[in-house]
Amino acid sequence: MAKTERKRTNVAGRSAKALSTTRTESAEPAETAKPKRAASAARSRKVPAEISRAVTAALDKKAQDVVILDLRNTPAFTDFFILCSGLNQRQVKAISDAVEDALRAAKLRPAHIEGYDRAEWILMDYFSFIVHVFTPQTRTFYALERLWGDAERIDVTEEQAKRA
Repeated sequence: MAKTERKRTNVAGRSAKALSTTRTESAEPAETAKPKRAASAARSRKVPAEISRAVTAALDKKAQDVVILDLRNTPAFTDFFILCSGLNQRQVKAISDAVEDALRAAKLRPAHIEGYDRAEWILMDYFSFIVHVFTPQTRTFYALERLWGDAERIDVTEEQAKRA
């Protein structure tokens, strides 16, 4: 029995040693990858003009908590999500209408609009980006920011939208 116990200790010692070696090896590439990530993050901060136009239209209707999720580096079906909230159903519809009108002026039409009748969550699909307009309760319940946590999050303020 003593031999078996020694072998178990020896095997555990080896796996711990192998694990510590793996940790140090994986730590080195992460440090060298940081400059690349910073460069790609700086590049991805630039959003297309149609997204800036949609964000500005939403902010003009007093949309709250406007966030852009950059999904280009994730396995997603679109490049961007624009998320915003209206305080009530009437404001949610007004934000949606303003975004649609602003983009229609730029000759962009949504492929699909969903949820307009209930106005709890209106989804406007423009293929390369999707606009989500929520009531605060619905946004908290579905938590798309958490669901798409791998995406780069760009918080938008009115000052940033005016500069863009």
